[in-house]
Amino acid sequence: MKCFGRKLFFGFLVLVFGLGVSMVQARTLDEIIKAGEIRVGINPTFPPLGLFNDKMEIDGFDKELATEIAKKLGVKLKVVKVGSPDRIPFVAADKIDFVMGAMTRTSARAKIIDFTIPVHTEVMGVLTTEKIPYKDYKDFDREDITFVQVRGTTPVPFIEKNLPKAKVLLLDNYPDVIRAIAQGRGDAVVDVIDFMWKSTQTHKQVKWRVVETPVNVYFCCLGVHKGNYTLRDWLNVAIYDLHRNGAIDAIWEKWFGGPMIYKIRWTEWF
Repeated sequence: MKCFGRKLFFGFLVLVFGLGVSMVQARTLDEIIKAGEIRVGINPTFPPLGLFNDKMEIDGFDKELATEIAKKLGVKLKVVKVGSPDRIPFVAADKIDFVMGAMTRTSARAKIIDFTIPVHTEVMGVLTTEKIPYKDYKDFDREDITFVQVRGTTPVPFIEKNLPKAKVLLLDNYPDVIRAIAQGRGDAVVDVIDFMWKSTQTHKQVKWRVVETPVNVYFCCLGVHKGNYTLRDWLNVAIYDLHRNGAIDAIWEKWFGGPMIYKIRWTEWF
């Protein structure tokens, strides 16, 4: 488990080069303004951050926030569909200018991309069903427990390190994860509970339960190309403004149906 950070780093590199791309030079802030368009990666399988609306267009918290950022910059927004496994390679390959989708800030990812100041938090916990009686996430460290997780996400290494006896089934997106648990192919998922409810609503026959003891609080940022300081620094100022004027809180409550569980404590110093 001590080598996981190194394995994760090289895993990202394999994804990057596996897509047939290289660490190219990213567009600067001036080049984005000159082009009149900013390309933003959004994962539409992660409601309510990202989802497909009735017109099969990508929508959600990330889309609305990205729209506000594009307005501040005075350019058009181009939404690019990404998934959890390919979102970082897309940034590294300059296929997008920044990526959203609960981009948790970690030291391993920071070797490959740069992060802005936090946009929102993730309160990580365990979602299971009434069939599983455990009240603490540590009780799930059992050989007869199978976690169902999205590959490439932060909870996967957490489980491998802290709940090593449990099995892990890796899938490509969150709706598939919830479906697998509803079908009995797995017992639980470790992730941000706020993001799970949208998918659970399609399986109302299942009595879902949140384990009482939470796991952790993480800070989610925008991910930009490594060394693209002109764009990152401008985004930091824009995010600060959107925190200070209450825009981020308002967009969050619109899509999540309530306030952020752990609010970002913005200050004049960031």
